[in-house]
Amino acid sequence: MELGAAQTKKPKIGLALGGGAARGFAHIGILRTLLAHGIVPDVIVGTSIGAVVGGSYAAGHLDTLETWARGLQPRNIFSYLDIRLNGSGIIGGSKLAAQLEASFGGIYIDELPLKFAAVSTEVNTGHEIWITNGKLVEAVRASYALPGIFEPVLVDDRWLVDGALVNPVPVSAARALGAEIVIACNVSTDVFGHGTLISSPRRIAEPEQPPEPVVEKRGFGKFFSAEKAVKREFFGSAGRPGISTVMVEAFNIMQDRITRSRLAGDPPDVLISPRVGKIGWFDFHRAEEVIAHGTRAAERNIESIQEAINLLSPTTNQTPGTAQPTQP
Repeated sequence: MELGAAQTKKPKIGLALGGGAARGFAHIGILRTLLAHGIVPDVIVGTSIGAVVGGSYAAGHLDTLETWARGLQPRNIFSYLDIRLNGSGIIGGSKLAAQLEASFGGIYIDELPLKFAAVSTEVNTGHEIWITNGKLVEAVRASYALPGIFEPVLVDDRWLVDGALVNPVPVSAARALGAEIVIACNVSTDVFGHGTLISSPRRIAEPEQPPEPVVEKRGFGKFFSAEKAVKREFFGSAGRPGISTVMVEAFNIMQDRITRSRLAGDPPDVLISPRVGKIGWFDFHRAEEVIAHGTRAAERNIESIQEAINLLSPTTNQTPGTAQPTQP
C-alpha cells in the first residue's frame, strides 16, 4: 500500500517568562520576535512581570500593554504608586490594578485561547501556587505582589505574593502544562557581580551625621512636608538608598540565587537572556530600550529554537484518502 506525503506534527511550544520588574518589558520584544518568525506558543507561564506580559498576550492585549509601557515617564510612574504607611505593603496597588482591569476587564484564564498560568507564593506556607483559572487580573496581581512593596492578594482563600520567591523562571510549570519545547526568558542573568566574594573589604566609612532637626510646620505645610519625607525615605537620595532600593536589591540577590538553582535542576530547551542588567527594577520609563534588548536577545536564539522544533517534529506518513488526525 502506497503512503501519501509526509506530514509534520508541530511540538507544543511553551514560554517561561521570568520576573524582574521593569526589565521584564524585554519579554515584549521577545514575544514579537518569536511571532515574527512563526514561533507561536501553545503554553505560557509567567512569574511577576512575566505574568503581566504573558497574560496580556494570551488575552490579545499585547499591543495595549506595549503602547502603555512606551508612554511611561518618571512623572506618571509616580502616579501609579499609591504609597501608604498602613497595611501589609508600602504600595497599595489599587492604581496599577485599575490599569490592568481596564486592559483585561473580566477575562477568565479558562477562556484564553492557550494554556496560561501565573506563578505566585502562598504567604503562610511558602507553597508554589500555579494559578490556572479564575480572573486573569487577580492572577497577575498575585504574581507580581513583591513582599513589603505590594500588598498580598487574596485568591481562593490564600494570601499570595510574588512567585519569584519560589520559581523566578517557571520552566517546570511550562512542562507540567504540556510544553514539549520550553523557551525560558530570564531577565536577571546579566546582573554581574552577584557571584563574587570580597575577602578584604574596604575600610568602612564613618557614619553620616544625623540631619538637622526639622522645624515643625503647621497647616498645609505640615502635610506636604510629611509627604515629601515619606517619598524621600521610600526612594532614597543620591548618597543613601531608600527603603524600596534596599528591599528590591535584597530580593534581586535572592532571586538570582534561586534562578540559578532552579534552572540547573530543570534546564529549558532554549534560554533567552536579554542584556538588561543595567536597567533598574523601577526604570519603567526605559521601556523602549528594554524592549529592544529583548528583540536582540530573541534574534540571537532563533536558529537554536528552530533547530529544537525540527528535532522534536516527528514526520508521519498518511495514506491517501485518510483524514489527518486532529491535534489535541
